[in-house]
Amino acid sequence: MAQDVAVRSDHPDEYVVVKGDTLWDISGRFLDKPWQWPAIWHANPQIENPHLIYPGDVVSLVYVDGVPQLRLNRNGANTVKLSPSIRVVDRDDAISAVPFESIAPFVRDLRVLSPSEFEGLPYVVANEDERRTATYSDYAYVRGLDAEVGEEYVVARLMNIYDMIGSPPEIRRVLPQDGWRVVPNVWNRDQHIYNQVDPWDRRPKNPLGYEMYEVSRVRVTQSGDVSVVDIIRDRTEVRPGDFILPVSDMGYESVFYPSAMDEVPEGLRVLATSGQRSGVGLYQIVSINGGTNQGIQPGNVFSAFRTGQIVKDRTGFREGSFSKEAKVRLPEAFDGLVMVFRTFDDISYGMVMSGSRVVIEFDVLRHPDERM
Repeated sequence: MAQDVAVRSDHPDEYVVVKGDTLWDISGRFLDKPWQWPAIWHANPQIENPHLIYPGDVVSLVYVDGVPQLRLNRNGANTVKLSPSIRVVDRDDAISAVPFESIAPFVRDLRVLSPSEFEGLPYVVANEDERRTATYSDYAYVRGLDAEVGEEYVVARLMNIYDMIGSPPEIRRVLPQDGWRVVPNVWNRDQHIYNQVDPWDRRPKNPLGYEMYEVSRVRVTQSGDVSVVDIIRDRTEVRPGDFILPVSDMGYESVFYPSAMDEVPEGLRVLATSGQRSGVGLYQIVSINGGTNQGIQPGNVFSAFRTGQIVKDRTGFREGSFSKEAKVRLPEAFDGLVMVFRTFDDISYGMVMSGSRVVIEFDVLRHPDERM
């Protein structure tokens, strides 16, 4: 891989690491494609903790037998070869491969449940004194929880439902907060019956996954058909309708090796952006309509392209070659690079790593070599 890495013509001879740097940032100073950094960072087993890089270290680019390598001078010590295995959890002052604090909530607190896992989950039916919200040290009432006194559980909120709809079928997002109530039946005077208004039924038709976000932890103080739970830890308030999940150490990747898929799945695109319909920029989060079932892994990098709009050519070609009022599709536009950091069966989550434009919903994802 190293022979295929394109080195920037304006790369510095050396770079002094500063607090807040990431491996992606540093590699971008030396490489045309920063996602290729694992190809030229190498481990040296003779150096203690070679996978840690600190502010003040000096990074330089050298060639060995015509192959580029990034090397490190640490506090005046001998130059050593670098390793890509940057672990953000080892030392607070070590730099990370990516800004882990930006994705931590999405790797620690988020789950995507299958329909079978979601069906029949216990839920919060009411809070103390029938409050709309409850927080730390308050108690809540849970229905459907078969548990012993003293057991601890996660309180999770349903954020999105990923649904397979359309023809040909594709994954789309259903927003619970928008509501999917069935519109009241409409009276048909001619047939004297009620007709259901199907187009306004927003409920998911063929759900693939339920996105759940942890909001709190609770401990059972009284069991029964309706259990009483104490809120022992909270990230945000508990509301009626929140769900109860078992405490599970799902584990997560804290080390990311950027890579490109040999073949990007057809139809791969951005499903949603992290709470901003207008799009997201550097180090913000997107969800993707593909996961482990499609061969996607943490570290996979994609180029995001905005589909060109169809517009009317109201001017027409002056010499008459094109007809006035004809519809034309504008070219696609490159928005940025997205790196996957969390995968589920059919859904993944990625971080925007670079780009001069925001990444928006429905952006098409392609091989990172495709850039404009």
